[in-house]
Amino acid sequence: MTSVAVIDHGAGNLVSMMRALEMVGANPTLVRSGELTGFDRVVLPGVGATGPAMRTLDRTGLADELRNYRGSLLGVCVGMQLLFDYSTEDDTECLGLIRGDVQLIDATPLPHIGWNSVAHDDQTMFSGLGDNPLFYFVHSFAVRPSDPASVVGRTTYGEDTFASCVASGPVTGLQFHPERSGAAGLRLLANFLGARKLRHDAA
Repeated sequence: MTSVAVIDHGAGNLVSMMRALEMVGANPTLVRSGELTGFDRVVLPGVGATGPAMRTLDRTGLADELRNYRGSLLGVCVGMQLLFDYSTEDDTECLGLIRGDVQLIDATPLPHIGWNSVAHDDQTMFSGLGDNPLFYFVHSFAVRPSDPASVVGRTTYGEDTFASCVASGPVTGLQFHPERSGAAGLRLLANFLGARKLRHDAA
């Protein structure tokens, strides 16, 4: 059974994420501090704002643990935004695992709430989900990666098209909430857990 560390930075959608991971056969452990080296996968979930989340990660030492972790890491919503260099929300320096920043979505109304499609070109993470699967979004900020090659999924809201899935080395980010996206979300989490070697692990 795949062991998964679910990072608690004080504002994650933890109950839903833990339950979803259990439903796809993982053994999730809630982690508030300590080392991550003993886990097969790490999930950095997110609800809330980047500033308080980063302060908690810095205070607990988990920011450095995440920077040094060499296994497959999945950031979700705010957790995805924390993977980048900088967020204009709260003027926050983030983990710097993927080059780029986080900016307010250029569309109204905000926040962007509800179901939306993801046009993707990652046949590993999105295996079995078709070309434009629907997932559940709740956010006002979106990542703007420096390297277009790191963008493997895109979503349009109003006049703005933003990166809704990114991958760089062993690090993956999802702007949407797979744990709140029904069967499609569970399938995606199963793909993340079950792939012995994700396509981007070799990058």
